[in-house]
Amino acid sequence: MAEKVLMKGNEAIAEAAIRAGCRHYFGYPITPQTEIAAYMAKKMPKIGGVFLQAESEIASINMVYGAAATGMRVMTSSSSPGISLKTEGLSYIAGSDVPALVVNVQRGGPGLGGIQPSQSDYFQATKGGGHGDYRMIVLAPASVQEMASLTIKGFNLADKYRMTSMILADGTIGQMMEPISFEDAEIETYEKPWALTGHGNARKHNIVNSLYLQPDALERTNFERYEKYAAIEENEPMWEEYMMEDAEICVVAFGIASRVAKNAVVAARAEGIKVGLIRPITLWPFPTKALRKAADQCKRFISVELNMGQMIEDVRLATECKRPVSLCHRAGGMIPSPEQVLESIRKAQKGE
Repeated sequence: MAEKVLMKGNEAIAEAAIRAGCRHYFGYPITPQTEIAAYMAKKMPKIGGVFLQAESEIASINMVYGAAATGMRVMTSSSSPGISLKTEGLSYIAGSDVPALVVNVQRGGPGLGGIQPSQSDYFQATKGGGHGDYRMIVLAPASVQEMASLTIKGFNLADKYRMTSMILADGTIGQMMEPISFEDAEIETYEKPWALTGHGNARKHNIVNSLYLQPDALERTNFERYEKYAAIEENEPMWEEYMMEDAEICVVAFGIASRVAKNAVVAARAEGIKVGLIRPITLWPFPTKALRKAADQCKRFISVELNMGQMIEDVRLATECKRPVSLCHRAGGMIPSPEQVLESIRKAQKGE
């Protein structure tokens, strides 16, 4: 039996990053993710790593860019408004095709909002976030165990595809404590012949750059990048299905909302309602095929979210608008209760 340790979600991310080979962390404190930086500040010096609290979020993401260009596994973390400050740097990282891991433990917004949990950065994460045509791999943990395992997965995917992976968590999972294990972690390594490691006149110079003055060269680079994105959409979607075998209603939820929704599904089943759950684990690439298949079986869909309705657009796109999709949500740091989700399921059963 795997040995387990009780950890807070934020600390699980930090420990998993260290175990994945991350030795460079650049960040800036902001609630509710500050424990990640605090953990790294304590642990990195002991293992020969680098912890640096930058003067700002803008500085920290550009430090990530520099370290990533050398081929090192590097990470930063923040919460919603801090991620907004990092978006120019995220675009530069994407334009330069270097791998990095970014963690967003979301809080309510817009503006300073509040420090309570939210999922209101879905659009920002899945639709790019900064300027230009680019994507990030977006992983959405629903437990402290997944905070750890998806962090390692995020580093693996970032190196595999030379791009940014983002852990899109929420304040609840960042702050909650659960027993977890690191024993099944699969850490992958990749050759990085493109990295700026010094050439010693033994190879051609490597250049990391996102500036293309010739428009045809920039267009060609964008087309090549989207060929890579298409391969990711084909090969990397991750999701969980729960009680979907005979479901006539499908609830779609991620993160902490999926745990609330799962309780509601169990309660609805006790009332004889045939309902199931699809939980996207990758928000990009979105599990489109799973939702499309469910649309051939289910009569209605319910998107459960901690925002004003963002993922619901991707649910409608994935199902090609074949079935009605309703929204069950709270915002501003509030979390839907199982009873609220159950009531939405009852209404869907009645065709409302």
